[in-house]
Amino acid sequence: MDLALAPETLARWQFGITTVYHFLFVPLTISLAALTAGLQTAWVRTENEKYLRATKFWGKLFLINIAMGVVTGIVQEFQFGMNWSDYSRFVGDVFGAPLAFEALIAFFFESTFIGLWIFGWDKLPKRIHLACIWMVSIGTVLSAYFILAANSWMQHPVGYRINEERGRAELTDFWAVLSQNTALTQFFHTMTAAFLVGGAFMVGISAFHLARKRHIPVMRTSLRLGLITVVIAGLLTAVSGDLLGKVMFKQQPMKMAAAEALWDGEAPAPFSIFAYGDVEAGHNTVAIQIPGILSFLAHDDFSSYVPGINDVNKSEQERFGPGDYRPNIPVAYWGFRWMIGFGMASFGLGLLGLWLTRKKFLLPPALRTGEDEAPNLVLFRNKALGERFTKWYWLLALWTMGFPLIASSWGWIFTEMGRQPWVVYGVLRTRDAVSPGVSQGEVVTSMIVFTSLYAVLAVIEVRLLLKYVKAGPPELTEDDLNPPTKIGGDDQNADRPMAFSY
Repeated sequence: MDLALAPETLARWQFGITTVYHFLFVPLTISLAALTAGLQTAWVRTENEKYLRATKFWGKLFLINIAMGVVTGIVQEFQFGMNWSDYSRFVGDVFGAPLAFEALIAFFFESTFIGLWIFGWDKLPKRIHLACIWMVSIGTVLSAYFILAANSWMQHPVGYRINEERGRAELTDFWAVLSQNTALTQFFHTMTAAFLVGGAFMVGISAFHLARKRHIPVMRTSLRLGLITVVIAGLLTAVSGDLLGKVMFKQQPMKMAAAEALWDGEAPAPFSIFAYGDVEAGHNTVAIQIPGILSFLAHDDFSSYVPGINDVNKSEQERFGPGDYRPNIPVAYWGFRWMIGFGMASFGLGLLGLWLTRKKFLLPPALRTGEDEAPNLVLFRNKALGERFTKWYWLLALWTMGFPLIASSWGWIFTEMGRQPWVVYGVLRTRDAVSPGVSQGEVVTSMIVFTSLYAVLAVIEVRLLLKYVKAGPPELTEDDLNPPTKIGGDDQNADRPMAFSY
């Protein structure tokens, strides 16, 4: 059978499509929950109406996004039993523990407080209602941590033993699974990348409205919050990425060698700017490099030795037996670069935006007085210069919304593809994890059905987001500005019907 049509390959394609699609919603959910909570905190502390309008606007987009994320996440988990039953049987005792905690948090903890937040606007006191959205935010972070701990175990298995009689891995130290450095560094990197996604999302939508001179007080505040988030998250993503890379150089040297197309070990090892070569022969024919940088990234030493693809492949053959232990080199190499490139492009845009919108440059006075319309809006004292720069900046800000999502997607593709041919590194090969009784036709059919379903969901998601983005922040009612002072409403508001008001 052609390898390209083998059930293993098709199952990998299906899981890859499902996972990448699902992860489009995850970072936005995590970051929007926290950003919405921050805006609501500002309203509770200041009682400034622009913060309440911003909370309701971004909160609506958060709810749309998390609903789609839950749906796609459930489908993703089905595939463990559908296409990867041997994997589930082998790692279920270990993998099931963090997944169980994630399910409890996501479907009980988060959903409870989301419900209270949605329906509690006119039934809960302001501070209790605020606490609900903060609990949702904490829940999204905890949920992500348990998922990442499970994935980190696949990257670097710890706290387990192999039961030879039953032919499966069994958990011996749950704390080791949760606290290993792989999980901690991967969590740090994923969280900072998530806020880079959320900040860019906020910047792009704010720019959309400001370019049209609409909802200026709310969108100016949102723009500044988004820009600050992008810059801070961008810096922390670079730092966390460096820490995670150092861990991976120790734990998965093949993945990092593939990321740099470093075929033979070198000391000092160069960082690759561009490489093209013969994968079968195991060498580059074209290579543009910066000497010593890879050695520093791997070990904080510009002259240290870094093993190459050929070296690691030989050592793994000696350790695990005959075979080719190289991942898809072009995917690993370019995936690593797309991840860094799109992520840092967003960071650069954030820095540019902060410079453009520094307070001493802001005009006109309407931006400070709170008026909702401002003729000839520019962001510079020099009107001509402002119009020239802001025209391009609004356009770039809008299109750059997708850059961190592209970076995150390629980051996960690199992380998972770079581990091949292992599904659990050094323990279980991918070819041994696929369901033995699933035929080629069954995998193709389910992949077509799921991909078609996701295409429909994508259309629904985009239409909903566009609808509420174009509508902008809602106008506030008297009920919005005067929430109850005790649970259930006070005497003045006790007879008000429950409202789902945005």
